[in-house]
Amino acid sequence: MGDISKDINSNFKSEKLKAFINIKYTSNWLSSQENEFFKPYGISPQQYNILRILRGAKDKIKVQIVKDRMIERAPNATRLMDKLCDKNLIERERCEHDRRVVFVKITTQGLELLSTIDVNGNLSFLDNLSDEEAITLSNLLDKLR
Repeated sequence: MGDISKDINSNFKSEKLKAFINIKYTSNWLSSQENEFFKPYGISPQQYNILRILRGAKDKIKVQIVKDRMIERAPNATRLMDKLCDKNLIERERCEHDRRVVFVKITTQGLELLSTIDVNGNLSFLDNLSDEEAITLSNLLDKLR
């Protein structure tokens, strides 16, 4: 990956417009890299996010809390959780007092998958950045939002 002007063969009217296009272009590139990274594990980046939320919760939590904590607000979060249930990576439980409330919890198998990803997880597509550059980038993105 080189200069955005060369990558998409375009000239920009301003540096801010160039930065905006670069963010969108890089976002799509990162999504593609991320999808490839998770393919061998049989889960999507969004499902990985759900598993991490549940691991962090330590115990069962409401489905709505999972949805609220997701990085990407996925309208299909329930379907993503259905697939994780089918793979025995999470389990679902209805609230006894209010049948509309559903709790979810990560299974042992789900924790094992996350451990495997943690050990093998080589996000090599981030290797071009030093730790200092990563901090600067994060700070700039925070400032933008």
